[in-house]
Amino acid sequence: MKELLYGAAYYDEYMPYDRLEKDVAMMKKAGINTIRIAESTWSTCEPQEGVFDFSHVTRVMDAMEEAGINVIIGTPTYAVPTWMVKAYPDVLAETVKGRGIYGARQIMDITHPVYRYYAERVIRKLMEVSAHRKCVIGFQLDNETKYYGTAGKNVQLGFVKYLREKFNNDLDALNHAFGLDYWSNRINAWEDFPDVRGTINGSLGAEFEKYQRSLVEEFLGWQAEIVSEYKREDQFITHNLDFEWRGYSYGVQPDVDHFKCAKHLTLAGVDIYHPTQDALTGAEIAFGGDLIRSLKNNNYLVLETEAQGYPGWTPYDGQLRLQAYSHLATGALGVMYWHWHSIHNSFETYWRGLLSHDMEENAVYREACIIGNEFKKLSSVLSGLKKIIKLQLW
Repeated sequence: MKELLYGAAYYDEYMPYDRLEKDVAMMKKAGINTIRIAESTWSTCEPQEGVFDFSHVTRVMDAMEEAGINVIIGTPTYAVPTWMVKAYPDVLAETVKGRGIYGARQIMDITHPVYRYYAERVIRKLMEVSAHRKCVIGFQLDNETKYYGTAGKNVQLGFVKYLREKFNNDLDALNHAFGLDYWSNRINAWEDFPDVRGTINGSLGAEFEKYQRSLVEEFLGWQAEIVSEYKREDQFITHNLDFEWRGYSYGVQPDVDHFKCAKHLTLAGVDIYHPTQDALTGAEIAFGGDLIRSLKNNNYLVLETEAQGYPGWTPYDGQLRLQAYSHLATGALGVMYWHWHSIHNSFETYWRGLLSHDMEENAVYREACIIGNEFKKLSSVLSGLKKIIKLQLW
């Protein structure tokens, strides 16, 4: 990329009143050149089955195109609409705790054929209204995808098929490999294979989790194939991979094989949420950057990091700038915040964006103005930095 990307997620659908024109003006002042939209609002884009309304997406693209601000389109598949669950309640993932109850995001079975049918349709409809737009520079597949513990009937059948291929239909080999004679767990016919959610065998359970991780790779690859039918050569495909959550982002994500998933992306993307104030160490940014850069041995994009976040994460003066340049130093092509404005209702009202709930200028926004305008001046020398590690043997 010729310019560093600097921006935030933007949700016109969530706004308590119309302020798109003012937001664009504030973004321009801050040097923001990129926003990410659409990934969280399937029920707005398709309020009833087969009824589509992309007016929010279109009006934001219109405004950004006029302002010269880039747009990343997210596929809106990580939170399902109510009409789908009403008609097909079994699209909700069946886990070790049983069937989920509608409400939260990321509670569906990503392998379910009904979910896949409707997800593909809404992706294609979204691509039709967005892929050709000048302002659209790339696409984000889904959002922080996991397998969400899905272990229902179709997943169990898929696992048995996977094992049959792995062991060449040899049950003796399978029983020996996993030590299934213990407590009479031996399987003597494939059709007798039990529900793995109840297994007391650690190695069989680990193999099932390995299979569940493969579902994430298959899912992202499936979405990438759909998006690739519409995208231009100059548009990228990315995904916001994340890490184990320890109250912040750190450690290998146990539910996703990052390296396998990255094969389906043209640009690696990441979410890195780290402590701030006195708890800021730099280790979280460095670890996340090193891992994500290693996926494709190339630069990557920070699709989400906090601006203010938790009350205890509101940065001290100068820290937002320090964090932004730390991301660049590990190979990031840009920094994007979650999110532009703080949410006014529902689940994440506590998580503040660049703008607080009054949506006026504040200290963090003013520091973002410094960063954005510095990025604009320094893009030619800071975009695409490579990290060279030199080893000296003694």
